[in-house]
Amino acid sequence: MNAGMKEVKRFLLVHFSFIIKDRETFFTTAQRSQIVWKIMTRVRFDDSARDKIGIRRLLNDSTYLAAYPLHEGPYDEDDETSEPNDRRLLYTEWAHFSNWYKRQPLWLVRRYFGDKVGLYFAWLGYYTGMLVPASIVGILCFLFGIATIDSDYNTPSREICASNIGGKIVMCPLCGHCKLWPLDDSCTFSKLTYFFDNPATVFFAVFMAFWATSFLEFWKRKHAVISWEWDLKAYEVEEEPRPEFEAAVKTFRINPVTQAPEPYLSFWTKAARMLIVSSIVFLLLFIVAFVVVGIIVYRLVMMSVIYSTPQEKYEFIKDNAKIITSVSAAIINLVIVVFLHNRVYYNFAIWLTNSEFPRTQTEYEDSFTFKMFLFQFINYYSYLIYIAFFKGRFFRTPGENPDFVFEKIRADMCDPAGCLSELFIQLSIIMVGKQFFNNFMELFMPKFANWWRRIRYTNIVDVRTNTPVFLTRWELDYNLKRVDQLALFQEYLEMVIQYGFVTLFVAAFPLAPFFALLNNIVEIRLDAYKWITQLRRPLAERVEDIGAWYGILQGITYTSVVTNAFVIAYTSDIIPRLVYKYTNEDDELDGALHGTLHGYINSSLSIFSTNLYKYPHQKNFSDKYHDVCRYRGYYNPPNTTNELQPSQRYWHIMAARLAFVAVFEHLAFALTGVMAFAIPDVPREINVQIQREKLLASEALFENDLAKLQREKDLNIDESDKSGRRGSSITEEYLFAYTNKEAKPPDPKNF
Repeated sequence: MNAGMKEVKRFLLVHFSFIIKDRETFFTTAQRSQIVWKIMTRVRFDDSARDKIGIRRLLNDSTYLAAYPLHEGPYDEDDETSEPNDRRLLYTEWAHFSNWYKRQPLWLVRRYFGDKVGLYFAWLGYYTGMLVPASIVGILCFLFGIATIDSDYNTPSREICASNIGGKIVMCPLCGHCKLWPLDDSCTFSKLTYFFDNPATVFFAVFMAFWATSFLEFWKRKHAVISWEWDLKAYEVEEEPRPEFEAAVKTFRINPVTQAPEPYLSFWTKAARMLIVSSIVFLLLFIVAFVVVGIIVYRLVMMSVIYSTPQEKYEFIKDNAKIITSVSAAIINLVIVVFLHNRVYYNFAIWLTNSEFPRTQTEYEDSFTFKMFLFQFINYYSYLIYIAFFKGRFFRTPGENPDFVFEKIRADMCDPAGCLSELFIQLSIIMVGKQFFNNFMELFMPKFANWWRRIRYTNIVDVRTNTPVFLTRWELDYNLKRVDQLALFQEYLEMVIQYGFVTLFVAAFPLAPFFALLNNIVEIRLDAYKWITQLRRPLAERVEDIGAWYGILQGITYTSVVTNAFVIAYTSDIIPRLVYKYTNEDDELDGALHGTLHGYINSSLSIFSTNLYKYPHQKNFSDKYHDVCRYRGYYNPPNTTNELQPSQRYWHIMAARLAFVAVFEHLAFALTGVMAFAIPDVPREINVQIQREKLLASEALFENDLAKLQREKDLNIDESDKSGRRGSSITEEYLFAYTNKEAKPPDPKNF
């Protein structure tokens, strides 16, 4: 017995020597809650069943209602002690809206909430700061459009609005039953378009490509600093399996590293599950795409209703039919997007992710994140993609063609001023409306729910003494909104969707970074206020990085280069204007001057014969018969060789557009690649510190091994014959111990 206890003591002294100076401060409260939760998730509550393990199973079975760490006292008043608690400090110095201009106390956020929440607020603060230069440049581009709206840069819009030019050009009907209409009806759209479709647009698109790359590269540097300071490096390698995975998986294998049995899913089992889940995901994405079709149908119905109303009674509505239809369609799209996200996609993604049996919590969140982002990408961006790249491109000429498959959506055409203005309307309403709605829901919904719970509980009276019952800390926190492990997902998703609005179609909305900046300044304090005052204290968790979100941000950044190139080349009129400016010849009849945009509108409109229409109101305008009407495009006129076919100018413009896309993409990708190569991922100072730590660790290991051997020698004084055979010098003992680091545990037979 004595020999066995001696061997145990020696084993513990050699391998488990910890020095804790102060038990109260050695671990933060967040770390304490994390340790307790780790224990609670792995305790077996029924020895007869292998899968009955952990507090989560008891919560799912409704054995317990909730499990959560407690807040450190009230946030709106000081404790009885002289020093305020961390919750009170965070409320006064961080969550209060009067601190909007101050830096975030990330060290205190991390100490109170843990690494995961702290890293989110670090990323959000960095993203908000990076929006400042993008906002300044976007505002300058917008102001350039305002300042030059009456200059020669905006000659096309001035010609559209001029009564002697746009007022005399009769445009072809927009739908099968619509009437002829004057070009100057597009005056408002043309002026609105110029605010964003001006010579500064190309510069801003190139700038945003550099900005997006810089955003990613500098975040890698900042994350390297945070990872070093918070000791987050290589956490995913050490991450333990989820208790749900261990309980659900029935097959085992021997871990090649630890040589211990562990739950394991074979490659083919994973592949089969991934195939089934992926098929369901693509089916859901296909269903989501039908939302776009629904919005198009709504636009067609609205256009038909407005144009069929009497001119005298609804003159204002009819004159602004396109704007009214675009705005209302954008609002309806926003409502559908929010409803589908909150009611449908989230629950489907949870179910699909659980069906995959992810091994670790990081794998679970990454899988869930990719699914939800795919849903939201289609949900938020599909209609924008339709407007930017497909709307009005199914038709070449006016007139009905019953054999054409897209004939029914002919009325959904772009304005003669282009589709960019409609893309701007759609983007601005969805982006700003989504931000306003999310902020409202984040602030007032938890407040209302918590207020209702407080009313119910504060009215409780002790029947014996007829006095109000004062609630304890855990009861007060129970009345707050519940926080689950995916709580931060909604916060990241909101910001990443916003990042997509800022980058993917920024050529159509240069003010997007500015509105994002205003929202994020409020968002930081709003999120802080919510997490401090309205939510239960979340479980502290460790993470290595922001997870799958960085890969998604990279994908959005690379996609934005392509989308902006095509928006400038195909959606805006920049390329056709440049081609016209440098290829047109002087023509007194059309008012064209070489090297200017005079006469551009007339050259951009093709001719169509009204004899091909069957309704009288499609041949007469202002009580006057018109044998031809004009429509947007570059096609040969009737009664000519290759009539209604693309003209020579059409192919010139098409070649210029393709050349611009190729040059823009190659230039942007090349320069951003140079930037990514030139900016180190890890700052030099952090590299030096890491190397210094490795040196100190190796020295400490050397000294620790020597100390272990010395302690082992002191414990074995009575075994001098055995220690004599081990060697003649302590150096030889160290070399042997260093090459055989794993000591042999005590033998149970000695007890």
